[in-house]
Parts: sequence; structure tokens; C-alpha cells
Amino acid sequence: MIKEENLEAIIFDLGGVILNLNYQLTIEAFKSLGIEDFDKMYSQAKQNDLFDRFEIGQISSQYFINSLLPFLPNGTSPNKVVNAWNAMILDFPQERLRLIEKLGESKRLFLLSNTNEIHLQAVKQSLAKTTDKSLESYFEETYVSHEMNMRKPNKEIFEKVCSNNKLDPSKTLFIDDTIGHIEGAKKIGLMTHHLTNGQTIEDLFKR
Repeated sequence: MIKEENLEAIIFDLGGVILNLNYQLTIEAFKSLGIEDFDKMYSQAKQNDLFDRFEIGQISSQYFINSLLPFLPNGTSPNKVVNAWNAMILDFPQERLRLIEKLGESKRLFLLSNTNEIHLQAVKQSLAKTTDKSLESYFEETYVSHEMNMRKPNKEIFEKVCSNNKLDPSKTLFIDDTIGHIEGAKKIGLMTHHLTNGQTIEDLFKR
């Protein structure tokens, strides 16, 4: 559990922390479309340059889709690429959203996600199945990599979030499910927690 006495703010990752994700579903979806080695191109731990560039807004959704089509059988539709790419996006548990609302009564809350245009649209569609509230309404500010033109684990993205909101890193907790991002946050002195082995934020903030 997290000690909240000296905690003023929390920066949450999105996928795997608030939103349930399964990267393997996207890998399997692309394999079924015809890219047998998709797991070598993309995974939670690492990804090639195409995915990095998409996550920092250097390329458009259309360019991203068109870059994957040559690896697929002739006639594969862009819509099938989008569906495979979004297969990893699951649900927002209601109890998790309620917890965030409760935490927001006493803490400043922020969202910092490495994501892209296609995924963000699917994320908002998933959220709409659970609540009529917007993603932005749960946080003081939301930060997404493709709009910031930078991504975790680069320390500059953490510095920007903290400086923009006058956050004291020593009193700000960053929660993520990817160890590389945790290591990046530590470089600027943020408190961190790495969610592993099925642990959830509900486990961290039992009340």
C-alpha cells in the first residue's frame, strides 16, 4: 500500500494501470492477418521505429496503416489493420474509476500516456461503455505522447509535466506498468511504483 501522508499529486499511466490491456491480443491479431513475426516488431517492452514515430506524432494514422499493409496479404483492408491494432484495448473497471474519483478529492491527479491517435479514439470508445464521463474529467491535466511529440521514458516528458503544473517530484507519485518508464521518472526524482504480477491501483490504495 502507498503511504499518502506526504503525497500531493499522482501521475498515472493509462494502459495497464487504469485501462486493462492485453498486448498479446494485438500480436495474435496481426499474426492471424499474416505478419507472423509481429511480436519482433512490437511488444510492451520494445518496438521498432515505426511505432515510436507514431507515438510521438511524427507520422499520421494513414501513414502508419499504409506502412503495415505491405507486410500483409494483398487486399487486406485498412480497417482490419485498425481492428488488429486496437485488439489490445480492453475495459475500464468501474471500481478503478471510482477510486480515481475518490483520490481526486485529496490529491492532484494527472495522466501521462504513451499512445497514438488510433488507440486514443478506441480508448474513449471503451470508456463510454462504462461511464458517460470523459477521460479528461478524471484528471487535472491529461498528457499523451503523440500530442506532446515526446514519449516515456525520456526524462524531458516528466520534467514538462512537473514544470507545467508546479509539481514537487519528491511529493509526486508516478505509477506505471513498464519498468523502463519507472526508471525514466526516477531520473527527475519522482516517487514511483511499478505495477507488476497482476497488481492493480486498487491494491495500492486500499481504504
